[in-house]
Amino acid sequence: MYKNLAALAWAALVFSLPAQAQKVEPLKVGFVYVAPVTDAGWIHQHEEGRQAVQAAFGNRVKTSYVENVAEGPDAERVLRDLVATGHKLIFTPSFGYMEPTLKVAQEHPEVKFESITGYKTAPNVATANARYYEGRYLAGIAAGRMTRTNVAGYVAGFPIPEVLQGINAFTLGMRSVNPQAQVRVVWLNTWFDPGRERDAAMALFDQGADLVSFHTASTAVMAAAQERGKLAIAYHSDMRKVAPQAQLLAVTHQWGEYYKQRTKAVLDGTWKSGNVWGGVKEGMIRVGSFGPKVPKAVQQEVLARQQDIAAGRLKPFAGPITDNQGKPVVPAGRSLSDPQILEMNYLVQGVQGRIAR
Repeated sequence: MYKNLAALAWAALVFSLPAQAQKVEPLKVGFVYVAPVTDAGWIHQHEEGRQAVQAAFGNRVKTSYVENVAEGPDAERVLRDLVATGHKLIFTPSFGYMEPTLKVAQEHPEVKFESITGYKTAPNVATANARYYEGRYLAGIAAGRMTRTNVAGYVAGFPIPEVLQGINAFTLGMRSVNPQAQVRVVWLNTWFDPGRERDAAMALFDQGADLVSFHTASTAVMAAAQERGKLAIAYHSDMRKVAPQAQLLAVTHQWGEYYKQRTKAVLDGTWKSGNVWGGVKEGMIRVGSFGPKVPKAVQQEVLARQQDIAAGRLKPFAGPITDNQGKPVVPAGRSLSDPQILEMNYLVQGVQGRIAR
């Protein structure tokens, strides 16, 4: 009897302890990556964001990632596995994860999801993207100043609006300082295939391009430019380790602050679904890491235009703009609205190529 009374007393003591004295399980935060984690590129930047979350919140969170997950059924399986293992906040940074994220989120309303580059929201699904096109326009200015053949190449993944925005902004940036500039596009219909990315870059060099840009996930285009003695625009992250002489500049994506803010909101119980589209002004896009071949005057010009974009004085999609079929798409004195940019489905004058269907 006394033993039972002692047990009851101990139980009463435990339950009467202040909440802060009881052990709180860390928030499990998961990240799903469409390609392997590498030293540079799209996934590298998101991995830096994950590490920033872990460093900021310490033992209050436990972060993990699953890499090289194909878009579609594989993504659904991985998301369900993360939910089953107790993850309450899951980031899915690839456009093709949008539908799998929505499907799994509907089945698990208790879990918060962040669809990065997606555009469909739900009560427990927020979306976020960056105005990559702002960095592309700035890179185009540098390319327009540096080209000697007036031809740039562009290795593109899929013909979605985000990629079209980048191609068009890059072309408009080039032609703002070099009206003779032309941009040749090669479509790959994949985000990550280093062999094909390299082959596409080499083909563009063979066709007269003396510099290239790209919208894929590896460093293969940069390595090709280094090999051929050409120039290239690093995308996602600084790639000077791969192409120390070839890098013209880097357009980098900064996800750490956004990931920390969203994680803090879950920890604080203030998380709400929403839609964020940030750019140079918000610090989500940055241009810099100039290569050794870029004159100081060009660097200063690009950085000055970056300040203009941040201040709202420069809008990359300000008219007059004509598509590459000769049709006016933005009149003089006007600029595209966000909904128009998000639905972009054409290539501007100066782009040699068609939208892959």
